Amino acid sequence: MEATSIEQRVTAAESALAEGRGLGGTGFWSAVREMKAAPELAERYAERAAVIDRKAFENWASLTIPIGVGTAMAIAATLAGLLAVAWSYSLDGLAALLVFTVGFGAILTTTHGLGHLVVGRIRGMRFTHWFVGQLARPQPGVKVDYATYLIASAQSRAWMHASGALVTKFVPFLLVGAAFYAGLPGWYVWGLVALGVGMIVTDVLWSTKSSDWKKFKREMAFAQLS
Repeated sequence: MEATSIEQRVTAAESALAEGRGLGGTGFWSAVREMKAAPELAERYAERAAVIDRKAFENWASLTIPIGVGTAMAIAATLAGLLAVAWSYSLDGLAALLVFTVGFGAILTTTHGLGHLVVGRIRGMRFTHWFVGQLARPQPGVKVDYATYLIASAQSRAWMHASGALVTKFVPFLLVGAAFYAGLPGWYVWGLVALGVGMIVTDVLWSTKSSDWKKFKREMAFAQLS
């Protein structure tokens, strides 16, 4: 019964996108939930679901970059951020603060997506693009290939989602020592600690209802079904 219903909803989603409409009203995402709960259905529909997801993603994202190019750019930006942090050691006063902050910002921005990418690849998932969803919120993300995502274990999907959030929370604490040895003011060093703690509190209060931790909880719920 589920397979017939899923077939109808997947076909409706394909038709909607072919006609230039969105996925609203097609029931596609409810079909995906059923696929996740039944690995044999995920295997059967993974490729079709991936095509649908890819087209919907391309219609939604403000900016997309092929995964190879985007990853090279992210790694280069991370290395540039580390070099800026190292450079701040040879500077004094405002210059040291500015250069360190630029480096910190580059590291914080790029490692989130790299965390998803590394853990996802280890867990057997592939990725197709780096992207910016909304120009008003330019945090770059990585787009998973949905076929490999669906057939991965629920725990693998969960930890792929959590990885970016975990990396983001570690970065301020990892750079506390760097800020201290760079001779930056105490208020700045403690500011990094406060930022890290604040990000954790934000995750606990809000991100479990949205973003990466919501997805983590969702996928762990599927893991408990198996």
